[in-house]
Parts: sequence; C-alpha cells; structure tokens
Amino acid sequence: MAGIGGSSYWEDLRKQARQLENELDLKLVSFSKLCTSYSSSKDGRRGETSDTTPLLNNSTQDRMFDTMSVEIEQLLSKLTAVNDKMAEYTNAPGSTSLNAALMHTLQRHRDILQDYTHEFHKTKGNFLAIREREDLLGSVRKDIETYKSGSGVNNRRTELFLKEHEHLRNSDRLMDDTISIAMATKENMTSQRGFLKSIQSRVNTLANRFPTINNLIQRINLRKRRDSLILGTVIGVCTILLLLYAFH
Repeated sequence: MAGIGGSSYWEDLRKQARQLENELDLKLVSFSKLCTSYSSSKDGRRGETSDTTPLLNNSTQDRMFDTMSVEIEQLLSKLTAVNDKMAEYTNAPGSTSLNAALMHTLQRHRDILQDYTHEFHKTKGNFLAIREREDLLGSVRKDIETYKSGSGVNNRRTELFLKEHEHLRNSDRLMDDTISIAMATKENMTSQRGFLKSIQSRVNTLANRFPTINNLIQRINLRKRRDSLILGTVIGVCTILLLLYAFH
C-alpha cells in the first residue's frame, strides 16, 4: 500500500474516522441530554396521581434510550473497524519510513475511541441506575397509596411510611441534582476536548523537535497526573459522603 495509492487509502481511512468521531460526539451529547431530561422529568411527575401520562412518557424515553444506545454502539463498532484498518496499514510493507507519524495519528484516534466508549458506558450506567431507582420508588409510592386508600386502620404505620417516603424523595432529589451538575460538567468538557487534543498534537510535534520542551512537557504531564489523582480522590470521597447521607 505504499506510494500514492497507499497515501490515498490512508487519507480515506482518516476521513472515515473523523466523520464517525463527529457523529459520535453529537450522539453522545444528545444521549447525555436524554438521561438528564429523564431525571428532571421525574421530579415533576412525583406529585401526580394519574398513572397514564407517566407511563406513556417513560415508555417513550425508554424507546429513545434503547434506539440511541444501539446507534451509538454501531458507530463505535464502525470506528473500531476503521482503527483496525489503520493499524494494519501502519504494519504494511512500504510504510516504514512514515511509521512514526502514522503511529502518532493512529494513537490519537484510538484515544478518542477509548474516551467515547468510556463516556457512553458511563452515561448508560447512570441512566439505568436512575431508572432502577425510580422504579423502586414508584413501587413504594404505589404501596403507600394502596395502604392509604384502605380502611384507615394503623394510622401510625401510615405516618411512618410517609415519613420514610419523604426521606427517600429528599435523598433522591439530592442525587438528581448531583447527577445534573455532573452531566453539565461533562458536556462542557466534551466541547473542549477537541480543542485540547488539537493543542496537544501541536505541542507534541514541537516536543519531538526540541528535547528541552519535551522534558518540560513530561514534567507538566506528571503534575497533571498527580492533580488528576487528587481530584479523583476528592470526588470519590464526596460521592461516598453523598451516598452515606442518602441512605441514612
């Protein structure tokens, strides 16, 4: 594949990869908004006594979730296939002279694929957790309403159920607010990722030309990893404290 034909084949693969990455970025933003709207709409429905409208809305959102999940998984599969073809090209005879540049480009596309895959699974997991929690709370609310519509015996137990239900609602609202903040932060970081990756690519090019800059960048990367570990620890502790507060 070396030569003019090989170069054209490589550019076609890069064009396909960029197109799939752009489509995935848009899909993931919409997917995140769907999960956020699902969580937000629950707060507005909890005061309703009618069962028809919430069921219809839940069914519509669940269908959208399933459809978008399949579409994103297909795009990820296509992007993986393109990356595999790019990897095969870099190992083909005749591309040795350009191997370093090709491997750098391939690694960048692999990093993007990994980020998108992680983001998809994380958002999907959050959505499923919200839906499972809402189903559980819905069952509790239904049991309480059934109990309240009975003969009115054991009013003391009814009051205890209502107090526990209110505690669950407050804890759930706190978790929803936290998830909404996290979703908004993620969307902002997603919008900045492409710009940052472009800057990183240019800086890496300069680093390869000037060893002094390369050493400086390595020290910056070490500090960045250290800061990431500290930030991750803080987020983990905050999450544990929120969970402890929610279930006490």
